[in-house]
Amino acid sequence: MCSLKSFRNFAAGVLAAVFALGHSPAPASAQDFLSFLWGGGYREDISFPASVAPRQVIVSFGDRKLYWVYAKGAALSYPIAVPREQSRWSGVTSVSRKAVNPGWTPTAEMRRENPKLPIYVPGGHPQNPLGVRALYLGASTYRIHGTDAPWTIGTAVSKGCIRMYNEDVLDLYPRVPVGTRVTVTWKRFTT
Repeated sequence: MCSLKSFRNFAAGVLAAVFALGHSPAPASAQDFLSFLWGGGYREDISFPASVAPRQVIVSFGDRKLYWVYAKGAALSYPIAVPREQSRWSGVTSVSRKAVNPGWTPTAEMRRENPKLPIYVPGGHPQNPLGVRALYLGASTYRIHGTDAPWTIGTAVSKGCIRMYNEDVLDLYPRVPVGTRVTVTWKRFTT
């Protein structure tokens, strides 16, 4: 963790380099700051196979993408982190509940693998691995959720959950009601 003084020195160096090149920096927005902290905002509006019914979520571990199919032939695509090899699964389920700033309790298996894990991390804590939103899948312990580790998006690291950038799960969350069908597959939808 860097100190405020070292961060200020770094920022001053970046600004000095920008001005030395004769450019003025664009004004920063709150959105830019959140993207810097959380990563994300990488969703894309894409064409999707028209054979897939709208108003459902398709999670492709093969593409490392989550697709919100909002209309026939159209979807929003979000990058995700997928389960590690020993935690892989697939099937059809549904969103059974949703949570804003969910608390996190590691499973007994997680604590056996890493005894240093806390017993509980409250919602809203910066080190909560569920991030800012969670969509619970069926009766399982699996969720579609944000993350405190945005650098893991695009990798195979989870214990079964689908991780998203916090900014992206904030975008998805209001779109997906409880009861929404979720298909988890290794099928690829991109070339």
